[in-house]
Amino acid sequence: MKPERPEAAIFDLDGTLFQAETLMIPAYYAAFDHMRREGDYSQDTPPVERLLGGLGMVLSDIWERILPGESVELHHRANDLLLRYQKELLDQGEGLLYPGVAEVLERLREKGARLFIASNGMEHYVKSVAKAKGIDHYFEGLYSAGEFNTPSKVELVRLLMLTEGVSGGWMVGDRSSDVEAGRGNGLRVMGCRYAEFGQASELEGADAVISDIRQLPDYLL
Repeated sequence: MKPERPEAAIFDLDGTLFQAETLMIPAYYAAFDHMRREGDYSQDTPPVERLLGGLGMVLSDIWERILPGESVELHHRANDLLLRYQKELLDQGEGLLYPGVAEVLERLREKGARLFIASNGMEHYVKSVAKAKGIDHYFEGLYSAGEFNTPSKVELVRLLMLTEGVSGGWMVGDRSSDVEAGRGNGLRVMGCRYAEFGQASELEGADAVISDIRQLPDYLL
C-alpha cells in the first residue's frame, strides 16, 4: 500500500530533475577550447560521451574517465573551467529542467513530503542549478559530495538522513549510485529512465521505474 504522506523524497539532480547535457555539453567544449588556448592541453577534446556516461560518479572518477592517465592538476583545471562556463551559461538562462519537474515538486510538498537533493556533484554547481532554475525553495536541504567530501552517495544520503532526522521515504534517481544509496539506507528506490545517458541495467534493484518524472506522484502519493 502506498503511503498517503511519504515522509521524504531524496532526489538526484542530473538526469533526474535537470537535463544536465543541455548545460554540460557546451561548457565542456568551451573548457577544452580554453585549455588549448592557454597551452595546458594540446590534444583533441575527448568524446563528450565520457562526461555524460560518468554523471553520477564522484568527481575524481569522472575526470579519470575523461582524461585517463593525465595529472590531477590537469583534472582540477578542466573541472574549474567546466564549472566556470556552466555558471556563465546558467547566468545566460541556459540549461533545462525535465518537463513537469516544478509541478511534481509542488504536488509532493502539498502532500506533506519533505524534499531534499543528494548529488555527487560540486556544491556550487548543485546550488546554482537549483537556484537558477527556480526550484531551490522546494527543498529543505541541498546535499552534495562536493560540499561534504563523501566518498559515495550511500554515505552522502546517510549523512543527510542523520542530519535532517529522516527515517524513511524514497530515493529518486537515474544511476546505480542512486539505487545503492537508497538500498544502503533503508529507502525505497524510484529509478528514472528518461535521461539520454546511463544504462538501463543501472536501475536493477529499484522498487519501480518511471519514464517521465510526471509519473512520480502516482507511486509516491
